[in-house]
Amino acid sequence: MKTKCTKCGYESENNPVLFSLPICKICKKFAPKDPEQLEIYVDDKIDGHLLDSFRKFSEGGNAQKKAMIKKASQGNLMSRVPFGYKLENKKLVPAESFREVEEIFEEFLTTKISLRKIAKKHNFSINGLKKVLRNFTYIGKIKFNNQIHEGKHQPIVSSTLFNHVQNKLEKLGIK
Repeated sequence: MKTKCTKCGYESENNPVLFSLPICKICKKFAPKDPEQLEIYVDDKIDGHLLDSFRKFSEGGNAQKKAMIKKASQGNLMSRVPFGYKLENKKLVPAESFREVEEIFEEFLTTKISLRKIAKKHNFSINGLKKVLRNFTYIGKIKFNNQIHEGKHQPIVSSTLFNHVQNKLEKLGIK
């Protein structure tokens, strides 16, 4: 059964309901969470046709994101190739510099050298070094959309070493 959005009049079979008022997905994105404020918001009517381009492009983005989530869940990388890897035939494989990644993890875990000194030694910014130390790709995983999937690539660092590094980062309060 089709319902009309209380704010813009858009008719759809899957309009969500907010505080017992049917409201389209676009209007809902901007709707206040307070019921009294929602009444004021809904009273300020808008022509639903003015929102059609938003509807068109918001749905397209969802399809793209779903495809990316599916690709990540199949173990495919969804970002740029991390330091220590290279792409060969669309597959992630360890590059010549992969041993340096291991060295960075070991160095951070077993020495009392500052992040700044380790970053300088390996020609990284401090933030770049933090990204290396937190990157799940190095243990053969793919992180996308706050979910971690099994990757199709060879890990460079053991899960044990990676987890010890994460614990030390957390203990030191490094974000």
